[in-house]
Amino acid sequence: MEVESPKLTARQQQILDLVQSAIERTGAPPTRAEIANELGFKSANAAEEHLQALARKGVIELVGGTSRGIRLKSDTLRALNEARGKQFSLPLPSLSQLTLPLVGRVAAGSPILAQEHVEQTYLLEATMFPRRPDYLLKVKGMSMRDAGIIDGDLLAVQKSREARNGQIVVARLGDEVTVKRFRRTRTTIELLPENPDFQPIIVPFGDVDFELEGIAVGLVRNNMMS
Repeated sequence: MEVESPKLTARQQQILDLVQSAIERTGAPPTRAEIANELGFKSANAAEEHLQALARKGVIELVGGTSRGIRLKSDTLRALNEARGKQFSLPLPSLSQLTLPLVGRVAAGSPILAQEHVEQTYLLEATMFPRRPDYLLKVKGMSMRDAGIIDGDLLAVQKSREARNGQIVVARLGDEVTVKRFRRTRTTIELLPENPDFQPIIVPFGDVDFELEGIAVGLVRNNMMS
């Protein structure tokens, strides 16, 4: 779904649409260079200037230190009530809403949505996400830092056993659940980090310890939910 605002210039709206399209297609925002290339700018600096303007207007948030540090913001998300406990609700009941379980640590060998893994439930506006998620997964670690996904974030995940190259996925490897960028070659599946401090995970076809759990369809900053 496109975000529209009368406060935006035509160019700013174009860049916002491009950011949303990239998130919908791959699960991560574009780099400044990708924006510049897509829109015919001479340099990434031009893209940065427009992104800064969007940030000043409160439409996006820019995260420093990463080439993909662009996050969409939602007025309704910021307007979440301050209720503490298991249930969070939006103040606008007329909006289409999703009830999403938050999955924390996943026990070995059990389904990711097993009741014992669900820490709490969030009620969120459906239009926050380009595709309907099935659950939120609490991100652990910094292996996806350069995709703008950091420790403590809540990744919105759509259950799927299939993924396209370039998408950000949730995968199970034996006892561990990991978030990585997906790439399939002729003989292997590669799970690629977005942080040079981490190594790719190479999975041979037919590895019984590997299972694809879903694809990323959005991101919620955990500190915006408290």
